[in-house]
Amino acid sequence: MDELQWRGLFHQATDEDNLRAHLAPGGEVRRAYAGFDPTADSLTIGNLIPIKLLMHLQKAGHAPVVLMGGGTGLIGDPSGKSAERQLMTREVVEANVQAQRVIFERLLEFDGPAAATIVNNADWLCDMGYIETLRDVGKHFSVNMMIQKDSVRDRLKEREQGISYTEFSYMILQSYDFLHLRREMGVSVQLGGSDQWGNIVGGVDLTRRVLQEEVFGLTAPLVTKSDGGKFGKTESGAIWLTPERTSPYAFYQFWLNTDDEDLERFLRFFSVMPQEEVESLVAEHTSNPGARAAHRALAEHMTRLLHGDRAADDARAASEALFSGEVAHLDEATLDEVFANVSSSEHAKSELGGEGLALIDLVADTPLAKSRREAKEFVGNGSVSVNGAKAGADKRLTSADLLHGRVALLRRGKKTWHVTRWR
Repeated sequence: MDELQWRGLFHQATDEDNLRAHLAPGGEVRRAYAGFDPTADSLTIGNLIPIKLLMHLQKAGHAPVVLMGGGTGLIGDPSGKSAERQLMTREVVEANVQAQRVIFERLLEFDGPAAATIVNNADWLCDMGYIETLRDVGKHFSVNMMIQKDSVRDRLKEREQGISYTEFSYMILQSYDFLHLRREMGVSVQLGGSDQWGNIVGGVDLTRRVLQEEVFGLTAPLVTKSDGGKFGKTESGAIWLTPERTSPYAFYQFWLNTDDEDLERFLRFFSVMPQEEVESLVAEHTSNPGARAAHRALAEHMTRLLHGDRAADDARAASEALFSGEVAHLDEATLDEVFANVSSSEHAKSELGGEGLALIDLVADTPLAKSRREAKEFVGNGSVSVNGAKAGADKRLTSADLLHGRVALLRRGKKTWHVTRWR
């Protein structure tokens, strides 16, 4: 609890004093769970917050339980949604559940006295009958209370959208998850983001009513950037936790480009670095912000955590190559990835025949210069490089200059790149 508060990951708890006693060091190993919606075949860095709660719980000697929403995912959580979700088939939901497992298998330990467990609520929810659900679960819920929940109340105000009985019932299903996990696995704590508070309290209350047992809920705050923007979103979309969705290089770059105002918060929120290391990096950044040592440490740490040592090393090397200009050694796939969002132009290899193409003419044909006169000036004063090597005024581009037989990278100054592709 102290660790979560220091990191800014503690928002509220149903009974903080008793929860502290429940999780006290040296006591019984407790089981706590967090649920994850299988709305896609991966999770985003926004989902890292509840995963981090499970990681810190495990470091403190307790056993995390990952609840995959194979059943509730067929319904859809209305929390934070202004319109009805598109329902997915069972096959799609199950495929997403299986695809997300690799994330938890990388971040949590599945051996030892505090071993993690992954369960799927489809295993019990899909077997429940409608009459059984109404009699044994629904009777414990007041509609008056349910319509006061933010996600329901807001949707009720939308005359065009409204809320279906299906999504309205989501709270009952999630609450039943807690009751089931308490009965079958002895789970005593539910963790989640603050947007799940209403659902968590519903589960705590249902378990108390049915079993006459005390269980607890704890939430972390929803993370936003200093500018108020949604965390995990970029111009190109979400930042995902699997390499098929967001490459290790793009993942590394996201953390490397953290705004200075967000840096300390993100080191606390997302890293699992010890407090002393975080405070040391913050102090180093404060004394010499231009060195960006803390940014690089955060980017490398997070990439290593999610993607492993080799991917982190490759991402760092590619990033350093882009900064230094030493790009000629990059393999073809990395080169394409690193320069995917850089301005580019297409050219015919036939232009490189004979003595080759004058660099001045090529630069004049790109956004690196506004005119041939400007291109001549840039090339003449040595501010243009080809594949990281400074080019002279008389440089002519030939097929020997093409990396992997198809690309030549031009750079003006230290930061302005342009990719020429040859076919």
